[in-house]
Amino acid sequence: MNIDELCINTIRGLAIDQVQAANSGHPGTPMGLAPAAYALWNNVLNYDPANPLWPARDRFVLSGGHASALLYSMIHLAGIHNVTHDGKVEQKPALTLQDLEQFRQFNSKTPGHPEYRHTAGVETTTGPLGQGLATSVGMAIAQKWLASRYNQQGFPLFDYHIYTFCGDGDLMEGISYEAASVAGHLKLGNLVWVYDRNRISIEGNINIAFTDDVAKRFKAQGWHIHEVKDANNIADFQAKLNEARQASDAPSLVILDSIIGYGSPNKAGTHGVHGEPLGPDEVKATKKVYGMPEDKTFYVADGVKEHFAAGIGKRGAEASQKWNALFAEYKTKHPELAQEIEDIIHHRLPKGWDKDIPVFEADPKGVASRASSGKVLNAIAKNIPWMVGGSADLAPSNKSWLEFADAGVFQSPDYPEGNGTFCGRNIHYGVREHAMGAIANGIALSGLRTYAAGFFIFSDYMKNPVRLASIMGLPIVYVFTHDSIGVGEDGPTHQPIEQLAHFRATPGIRTIRPADANEVVEAWKLAMGQDYNHAHPVILALSRQNLPTIDRSKYASAAGLHKGGYVVACCGELPEVILIASGSEVGLAMEAYEVLIKEGQKARVVSMPSWEIFEEQPKSYRDEVLPPHITGRVAIEQASPIGWDRYAGPTGTIIAMRSFGASAPYDKLREHFGFTLENVLAAAKEQLKK
Repeated sequence: MNIDELCINTIRGLAIDQVQAANSGHPGTPMGLAPAAYALWNNVLNYDPANPLWPARDRFVLSGGHASALLYSMIHLAGIHNVTHDGKVEQKPALTLQDLEQFRQFNSKTPGHPEYRHTAGVETTTGPLGQGLATSVGMAIAQKWLASRYNQQGFPLFDYHIYTFCGDGDLMEGISYEAASVAGHLKLGNLVWVYDRNRISIEGNINIAFTDDVAKRFKAQGWHIHEVKDANNIADFQAKLNEARQASDAPSLVILDSIIGYGSPNKAGTHGVHGEPLGPDEVKATKKVYGMPEDKTFYVADGVKEHFAAGIGKRGAEASQKWNALFAEYKTKHPELAQEIEDIIHHRLPKGWDKDIPVFEADPKGVASRASSGKVLNAIAKNIPWMVGGSADLAPSNKSWLEFADAGVFQSPDYPEGNGTFCGRNIHYGVREHAMGAIANGIALSGLRTYAAGFFIFSDYMKNPVRLASIMGLPIVYVFTHDSIGVGEDGPTHQPIEQLAHFRATPGIRTIRPADANEVVEAWKLAMGQDYNHAHPVILALSRQNLPTIDRSKYASAAGLHKGGYVVACCGELPEVILIASGSEVGLAMEAYEVLIKEGQKARVVSMPSWEIFEEQPKSYRDEVLPPHITGRVAIEQASPIGWDRYAGPTGTIIAMRSFGASAPYDKLREHFGFTLENVLAAAKEQLKK
């Protein structure tokens, strides 16, 4: 066989052996897609294996993460270097053959689905179908933004493309429609999706559930369509890739007809090869078809790695070296822009990013935390030029619109309404919460700072991408407003109840529900000031209704938010009853506190904006805030009571929502559901009797 065939069959063999050794996995898609992966990686992809963090590299996303054995084979054969968690490139391979042998094993570098930061060469964590597609749209948006701001005459620093492999399952997921719609509207000509049309899913031929005319669907969404009738015809596939790469006016879909499990004498083209090992006998029979040694596992023929080194290795090294020289010259001619680029590359914020953040004066009437958040967001974003974000058609309501003079709107220069620019800071996501969440992941993975805004209730549409952001450790800020029954007349469909409990239960997320405008300030400082190598997504749960701005000259500083929970008001000695609350209910607790103090009771108020951050504090601090022997406690929150017992204790009172809300003015809802001064005082006094 020629060198192309040898490389392709080596990829197939490595994928088969990984799955067989683990006795778990998905061999069929790698077997069918090996020619396309080979042609893209070795002949097209602008990527330097020795410098996998090169900022101008093409990105490859495997949206069907179940086919991870394909990606791991490519990483090994391409010779991608390892990258440490803190971003240092090492002079050793990211994946050895021994790593491939440990496929899907505990603590291996080859987990069942690709994980960002865990394995060098993996650009994003994938697995839940459709997520990789939408994430790649975010990467394409980021590239357009970087090019628009930083490319100067004679300095095409950011001209890379994003390639995504997807399958039938990806395109069945609703997020794919949302993401494709965004990409088509924005005319993202730097984006290429390769659709592996093998027509097999777990339950059988996809005709049982999926008969869409995919080409017409994408054409209607503004995409260029290319078709390759035989996945083994790498010349045809590569020609279509080149056509797609040259199309700058719209994204491209390459429809690739493949045979799942290609080469397997008894399983090719069936769902039996989709999600289970071939079995020892079928492995040997398949390798015989490929002309590969039947008795060897994890076999890499002589000349294969050298061929990759002469292809992607040589091309990528030359391109990255040329880029480094270009950037060195750029720094002399455009030093301020170059400094911004270096800050982006090294995940640094510019000096003075927080200099214009407002301080809010005490005010019993106060301001809604969505409104104070909008002011803080604008003050921060104005001083971080690479901070971009948007809302799912709710910016006027959740106050997430960037209003300063040069903020602009991210649109294609061909936008029919005029004034389109890819360097705009405001993104119109439309009513597409699910895609927005994953697109934000792609933007963050590209080095830009970003936020995504919506109503808290609609975070339900975003749980998967937010979860993936946490797994990847991305410092995205989610601005979720209308955080309680304070929504009022819109009723139970729009009033969050269980959402706080869900996000508090999700590992890695920092859920913050600020009590007033100055806690909002501290929440934004915390979210933006994170160390990227140990970052977390941050959820800001913000109110629709006004919250009194606490008099910080009389009560504790809002900086206590950085510890998750703090004593905001206290009688000056050990209390006999502690009122614990978050968000809008802190104001109610403060009202009750003032009454109790006047009556001579020993009371304390604890603001608990973030359980996760509070739990990270030393036990000595937590015991100082909530002394274990003080069992008289009342917890107050307009959300599910789940979890509050850890702070209220076994004998404490929890005033919370035990049902969905209702449609009525907010004052009526507060009264009906027990969030009144009278009810809190009654609970506190009952606790004092114990």
